Amino acid sequence: MGAENQYASVLGQVGGKYIGVTAIMSNPNTDPHTFEASPSVVQLVSSARLVIQNGLGYDTFMNRIEAASPNPKRRVIDVQTLLGLPDSTSNPHLWYRPSTMPAVAKAAAADLSALEPAHASFFQANAATFDASLKPWYQAIMKVKVEFPAAPVATSEPVCDYLLQSAGTYNLTPWPLQADIMNGVDPSPEDVSIQQSLFTQHRVRVFVYNQQVTDSLTQAFLSDAKQAGIPVVGVYETMPAPGYDYQSWMLAETHAIYNAFKYKTSTQRL
Repeated sequence: MGAENQYASVLGQVGGKYIGVTAIMSNPNTDPHTFEASPSVVQLVSSARLVIQNGLGYDTFMNRIEAASPNPKRRVIDVQTLLGLPDSTSNPHLWYRPSTMPAVAKAAAADLSALEPAHASFFQANAATFDASLKPWYQAIMKVKVEFPAAPVATSEPVCDYLLQSAGTYNLTPWPLQADIMNGVDPSPEDVSIQQSLFTQHRVRVFVYNQQVTDSLTQAFLSDAKQAGIPVVGVYETMPAPGYDYQSWMLAETHAIYNAFKYKTSTQRL
């Protein structure tokens, strides 16, 4: 199972017909930072043989459930641990890093092979197929990087920051403002003023915002961007479903960013 449906998507592709996969968080209108596990969620986690969770404090409810229902046969892939990231890592949205999911797929294939050794070659082949399927996404990222080098952007939260960094964009939004909005804290008036000036002074070319979690401040930034004629791109913390797998989701997000730069097209929802 995957704590978030993007991890469940990868696990399902690696495991294929030999496993059943569920996701705890799959509603794009849910704020993962404030998610509360129900009894049914506890039951799912308790019975899972393999769990993939993000770590970095993003899905701490998983740790509580696992501790409350110990199972020596349960395997857990904590992506933070898998990637060797310290607790001080400021941005927990690891699935937007192009290098994350190949590592997850490899780890999933190894754990599934240990659980179901008769199908090990099947899992390994599926992991390789998954890696190859990410090439169009990598190419789309490079296209943004080559055509719009160091293009200035603004963001509401660091949801998509890893992707934006990979594409070579230059994020002018103050980090404290991004972190405050992510953590449900009111940003300082100074940072809000800086953010607003990015729009009113036309200092950025695109505004990327977390459309999954909005408030009056985010709506004000959206209004400022639109009034200034700056295209906006809405990004997601959990994979929009149905209709997407992890690869097509990341590719769609990257295409939306490219179209915002190239054609000034806004994509608020996929």
